[in-house]
Amino acid sequence: MCPAVTRIAASSRRRASTNAGRAVRFMTEGAIIQLPQWLRSPAGQYLLAWEQRHLDHAVADLFGFHALQLGLPQLEALRANRMPHRWLAVESPGDDAAGVGAADGKAAGAALAADATAERAVVLSPPSLRCHFDALPFDAASLDLVVLPHALELARDPHLALREVERVLVPEGRAIIVGFNPASLWGARQKLGRLRRHLLPGGDELFLPHAGEFIGYRRLRDWLRLLSFEVEAGRFGCYIPPVTSARWVSRFDWMERAGDHWWPVFGALYYIVAVKRVRGMRLVGLVKKEARVKAVTAPAPVAVTQRTPTAPTRRDDVRAGGRR
Repeated sequence: MCPAVTRIAASSRRRASTNAGRAVRFMTEGAIIQLPQWLRSPAGQYLLAWEQRHLDHAVADLFGFHALQLGLPQLEALRANRMPHRWLAVESPGDDAAGVGAADGKAAGAALAADATAERAVVLSPPSLRCHFDALPFDAASLDLVVLPHALELARDPHLALREVERVLVPEGRAIIVGFNPASLWGARQKLGRLRRHLLPGGDELFLPHAGEFIGYRRLRDWLRLLSFEVEAGRFGCYIPPVTSARWVSRFDWMERAGDHWWPVFGALYYIVAVKRVRGMRLVGLVKKEARVKAVTAPAPVAVTQRTPTAPTRRDDVRAGGRR
C-alpha cells in the first residue's frame, strides 16, 4: 500500500478516536442528573422538606379508603393521611432501588445534619407496586386519592398518565400534583445551563435533573380542566436562588417569607389539589325524598263534568204551548 495512503488512513483513525474520546468525555462531564441523586444535595433536601411539610397539610383531612402515591419513594406523601389502604408505586427498577437504599443515604445526610435543611433523613419502606403510570393496575373509579410528586414530569407520556389518574379516581376523588415551575429562578438557571451546554460542549452542568419535561402551572390547569377536574387549591414555594451549598441555602431562607408576599407565582415548586367532577350525577336518596314531598303537597285532582245539550221532546213542546 502506498505510504501516503497509509498515513491518511492512520490520520483518519486518530481523528475518529479523538472525536469519540471527546464525545465520551462530554457525555461523562455532562451526565444526566437523576432525581434521586439530586435530592441528596442541599437544594434537594430543602425541596423535600418543603414538599413534605405542605403535603402533610394537604392530605391530612382527606378521607376515603384507598390512596396511591406515584413515584418519588424518597418522599412520604401519604404519611399524614388516615386512609386504611395506601400504596406507593414506582415506574422503573432504579426508583425501587433508590427507595430501598435510601437508608444508606443517612451517611450522606449526616454530613448535612448541621444545616436545618438537611435534618430529615430520606427513608421510606420499599414500594408496594411497580407499574407504568399510564397503565395503572386498578379498576375504574376505585381510588379516593392519588398523589403525583413529579410523576408527570418523569412519565413517558404525561397526558396518558393524567388520563389514567382520572380513570381510577372515584367521583369527587382528589389528585395532588407536585412539579417544578419553569417560570422561576430555578427554571431560568436550568434553561441557561441547557443553552450553555448546547453552545459550549463541556459547559456548566444543569442545576435541576435533566430527565423529564417541566410542566407550567397554567398549562397543567388547562389539562385538568379538559379532563373535568376542578382545581380546589394551589400553592407555590421554594423562592431561594439556585445555590448548591447548604450554607447559602440557609442564608437565603428569608426569601420564603418575602416570596409569599411579593412574588408568589415565581416559586421553584408548586402543587395543585384537583377534584374529579362528574356532571349529571344525582343521588337516589335525594330523588326519593323530593318525590315524596311533591306527593304530599300536591293538590287533589277535581273531577269536572260537562253536560251536552239535548234536543227538546214533544212533551216539552206541549208544556211550552200550554204556558202561552
